Amino acid sequence: MIKFKKYIAVFVYAAIVFLLTGCSSQNNTKMETSLFSISWNASSIGSWNYSVKPAGKTIELKLPVFEIDGKRTPVILSGLIETSQPTILRNGITEYIYEGMFQSDPTLRLQVKFRIATDNPVVRFCYTLKTSGEQKLTRESGKDDLTYLSYSMKDFSDIKEINLSVFNEMIHSCNLGETQIYEADFANSGSVAGPILLASNGQTTFLCAYEHDSMYPDNYLKFGFQPDMTVGLLAEKGNYFAGQSTDGFSTIWFEVAGIAGGENEMADKFRTFIHKYQTVNLESRKPYIYYNTWGRQERVKWAGGQYLTTMNLEYTLREIDRAHDMGIEFYVLDAGWFDRTGDWGVNLKNFPDGFKQISERLNGYGMKLGVWMDPAKAAITSQVFLKNKNSIKTWNGKPDTPSLVWETEESTDMCMVSSYWDTYADVLIRLYNELGIRYFYLDGVGQSGCNSQEHFHGTIENTTEESQQCYGFLLPVYLGKVMKKVCTTCPDAIFDFDVTESRRIGVGLQFLANGRYFILNNGPYYYNFDLCPRGESILPNGCRNIFIQPGPARTWFMRSVLDYDKWIPSNLFLANYQPDDPRNSQIINLASLVLGQNSVWGEILKTSPEGVALFHEILEKYKLVRDDVVAASPVHFGKPGDTPEIYEKINPATGKGVVVIFANSKGKFWYITKHSVSEKIWHNEGVNVSITPDKHAKISVEFNEASAAIVFLGTK
Repeated sequence: MIKFKKYIAVFVYAAIVFLLTGCSSQNNTKMETSLFSISWNASSIGSWNYSVKPAGKTIELKLPVFEIDGKRTPVILSGLIETSQPTILRNGITEYIYEGMFQSDPTLRLQVKFRIATDNPVVRFCYTLKTSGEQKLTRESGKDDLTYLSYSMKDFSDIKEINLSVFNEMIHSCNLGETQIYEADFANSGSVAGPILLASNGQTTFLCAYEHDSMYPDNYLKFGFQPDMTVGLLAEKGNYFAGQSTDGFSTIWFEVAGIAGGENEMADKFRTFIHKYQTVNLESRKPYIYYNTWGRQERVKWAGGQYLTTMNLEYTLREIDRAHDMGIEFYVLDAGWFDRTGDWGVNLKNFPDGFKQISERLNGYGMKLGVWMDPAKAAITSQVFLKNKNSIKTWNGKPDTPSLVWETEESTDMCMVSSYWDTYADVLIRLYNELGIRYFYLDGVGQSGCNSQEHFHGTIENTTEESQQCYGFLLPVYLGKVMKKVCTTCPDAIFDFDVTESRRIGVGLQFLANGRYFILNNGPYYYNFDLCPRGESILPNGCRNIFIQPGPARTWFMRSVLDYDKWIPSNLFLANYQPDDPRNSQIINLASLVLGQNSVWGEILKTSPEGVALFHEILEKYKLVRDDVVAASPVHFGKPGDTPEIYEKINPATGKGVVVIFANSKGKFWYITKHSVSEKIWHNEGVNVSITPDKHAKISVEFNEASAAIVFLGTK
């Protein structure tokens, strides 16, 4: 019987070899659009070409190099077949799947998956190993040995790293950084973290990126440079563990793109890719307007109450009415809406009907409900905890110590890189179905803290260090699995992840493949400016947040992260603005919000009737052009705090969008839009707009105090 099975296996693989080697790898596996083409190289396939059209630069991308059973193994395939018909996904892109057999080992195969849009140059792809044998991934040097791809940059003179996750303590948030790469970096075998690497030669611009999230400099991948001007995308740590089976090992996703043009044109194309084509969770890309209760809860705490003092039915219904009057679409209950973590049931002491009246009120207004969650927390009395005790986050064999979670029950941290991830996804699906929750705001997840050898990030054969590194690498992967499972069943669910503190998973491209980021709440603390010890306050009420008063200062910090908008639409970086009187402060906050960050928090029940009417008027105008604001690449002059500071967000395809001019003192300013505009114009007081003969808008404004000019193009 054993011999019979062996002969069957040999027959099957012989048949596969015949199929693979019998097909023409170039003629049958070419994919092309009007912008680019992809083709495989030669009959022994070890690389593929990305060619820019028309008649542009061709980049050869080498296939991965794995360390398998102690030997570095470049992927060179005997042939290639398309394993299924191309599939059109929900976001309109086409998925192609190919498979080829290793020349060096006919029991090993590589699956390549491409996702391509016909009108965008960015190609998204990943690799999966398959085998009928028992091959293992190894780390003979004690470090990851995996090259995901490599290519030559000898024909490019202008090379730049785009880093998304540098945590800046001055603004207390992640921000975007762009770093020039020089010949000396190649000559001395330097490296950068990315996740985006850009190269241009004056005629063609090429981009390579990877989808992973970590807070710089705690990186898990890197772009490594060689003296021959080759760049390789390399595993830095934790990408796999020694002894991990090759069968089913899948890489993260990557992107490559090439255009005939420069950096700004590439940024525009990549930005469009992130907005329209990276994810099939299309609801996550819509620029809804949010209200979050945490700003109010903080103020109640500072006034001598508790975070949960106003977390009750009566107060919530009043706030929903007010949020509706202001033009808000999502009402988000922050920490304390639940009785216990893990099961995440409604706190029936504060909400006796279990959100029944809340849901009715929201549905009546056409609004939607969101909630705050710490996905790793589970109360020690919860059913989720009792059924998942083997998934407790552990360090050197010691389970996490339970602690109170925002004035609710004691909870412990659970490891997301374990079977717990699936349980948590099911909890979210239940909340979606039973409570009507459509927005999940995830918070508090750090990228370290579990080195268990009994979860999905290592075994007893691995060191605890190796297990910890794999945990850090796989954490955003498993958060992605949670979102994918939920959104497959609940396609209008939206996820945000809070990166407002250091030592969490950082801003990257992986979470964006399913959700968005909560980028900034209150900005820096007093201790960030050395005014008191870390974690403390200079105020007797314990308030640690500096910039919470009305006026322009808070918005300077909130707008400081808008540099991301060059590469990633600003509506994927939620930030909370405040509704407090006086009017000039409200205008400054609204002018900032309509640039795409789209959220409010604070004590909206204390906003004056005039302030409520102002929010309603401007937000209703904004809704008419917000899709154009999302689509528009930014034109930006001045830095936050400058006078003037100008933003133009006009969709060149429609002429619709917004122009905002900020000033911090008296003065007269003017601005002419860089794009032609729609002649349907709305603006706030003190602003004059005329249309030039070539259809640009000429805007003039006189400020008598710190304020902002808001000009909507495409609405009256």
